[in-house]
Amino acid sequence: MTTSAVPRLAPLAVREWDENTRAVFRGHLKSADRYLSAAPDAPAMPGILGILAHHTELAGAWLAYNGLLIERPSIDPRDRELVILRVAWRSDSEYEWSQHVRIARGLGLTEEQVEAVRYGPQAPQWSPVQRSLLTMADQLLDRHRVDDHTWAQLELHFDNRQLIELLFVAGSYLCLAMVLNSVALQPDPDREERS
Repeated sequence: MTTSAVPRLAPLAVREWDENTRAVFRGHLKSADRYLSAAPDAPAMPGILGILAHHTELAGAWLAYNGLLIERPSIDPRDRELVILRVAWRSDSEYEWSQHVRIARGLGLTEEQVEAVRYGPQAPQWSPVQRSLLTMADQLLDRHRVDDHTWAQLELHFDNRQLIELLFVAGSYLCLAMVLNSVALQPDPDREERS
């Protein structure tokens, strides 16, 4: 993997945010006030939010869209994270991988499962539905479409709304990985890095 040790585009520091940017983040991100409070115990602003702060209108649109996938999913969040982790691993997105390993573990994915994401659908740990999700992610990354066999397997477990959501999760996080890789965003301090 080839990554730059120096970001090409550094996250915009909160002190540089104008009121419009702060308002957009408060309007779309439940935890915005915690990050923006400047209190001594306020959590550090995640780098991705500092990158999005460079383009307030795009940030608002992305946060609204992504909020639907994360906060109001029609699919099990563990299935979503499995797809995101596979996309992050395959796209070499250090930042996305480290963020979503933490999220996946918080949702109950085991260390063994997180490790198995690296090996893909052929790893023995996976249930049939998990294997189908990983296969779907690989096919989207490799061929930009899901083949008939995998689609039929997914239809056994997901309704039409969920199928569309799964496709958008994979595509959205590939788009985000391309942005994060291109700006060379480094994993947030105190977050686990890809090993």
